[in-house]
Amino acid sequence: MKIVVTGATGFLGSRLLEQLASKDANAMEVIGIGRTLKPQSTVEASNIKYQLGDLEEQAFVHDAISGAEVVVHAAALSAQMAPLGAFERSNVKVTEHVVQACEAHGVKRLIFISSPSVYFQMKDQLSISESDPLPSPINVYSKTKREAECVVRASDVPHVIFRPRALIGRGDTVILPRIIRAHSAGRLRRMGLEQNRVDLTPVSNVVDAILLAIQAPGEALNQTYNISNGQPELLWPLLDKVFLELGLEDVTRRIPIPVAIVVARLMEWHAKWLNGRKEPVLTVYGIGTLTKDFGMDISKARALLGYEPKQTVEEAIGEFLNWYKTQSACPR
Repeated sequence: MKIVVTGATGFLGSRLLEQLASKDANAMEVIGIGRTLKPQSTVEASNIKYQLGDLEEQAFVHDAISGAEVVVHAAALSAQMAPLGAFERSNVKVTEHVVQACEAHGVKRLIFISSPSVYFQMKDQLSISESDPLPSPINVYSKTKREAECVVRASDVPHVIFRPRALIGRGDTVILPRIIRAHSAGRLRRMGLEQNRVDLTPVSNVVDAILLAIQAPGEALNQTYNISNGQPELLWPLLDKVFLELGLEDVTRRIPIPVAIVVARLMEWHAKWLNGRKEPVLTVYGIGTLTKDFGMDISKARALLGYEPKQTVEEAIGEFLNWYKTQSACPR
């Protein structure tokens, strides 16, 4: 079996390759697609090969996918702000290239990594189902991931679409590091009642879901699945534990949510029109993730894929902290 993984040098992609590397090298060939190799996320194994290139180049995509039986499309531009054209090229056009190549080369299964941001509204949301109506997109990233899903669904390629929520664990350079940086810079504020519960998902559990999708029976295909641990956690107590473990001071300064939203909108306007869409310190979406309940129903993945979260959120945070301390201790 030949498996092609896009975004192979990213957080999820590299952790997936670690698991695929442990398989029988004679039975599975894995091609990792990325723009550049990153020493900290490169997996060395006899059945792992990397092919570097630009997924916006259609010829490169067709060449990389030729002969593949399974494609895992995890590459994306996931910033909260960037030029609209960059999101459309990275998230929509690239997905079109991947789908066209899969159709041309008879790929038997496409696993597409989407985003639960397509559900997001500035309100408390729990037990979100895949069949729930989708709201107007909260940002351009959400809009383009939704469009990319439509590209996959409209294809003739048997597929699985995953919406994994807030990936954490060893190798995370986005979720927890972003909050830690805001704290270290003195920019993090407490907001709301601090009782909001949110889904956090160990990346190892998302990898498990992908491995299940590779082998899933026909009735599980052409479906969209929520992936999380299925047990929303109180967010602020978890963050306080992270800060304590890292020897950081407690966050004591507060800001009312309405004031924070006004400030965020002003920052977003400045970033959009005056600062080249460079992501601001505060965004409306960011405020929502820190103050609103967000939990997804994972019963569909359990029933059709046999998915069951194995690693707890606490274990994944511990894994992240051990890795993060090592990274922070290394000379730059």
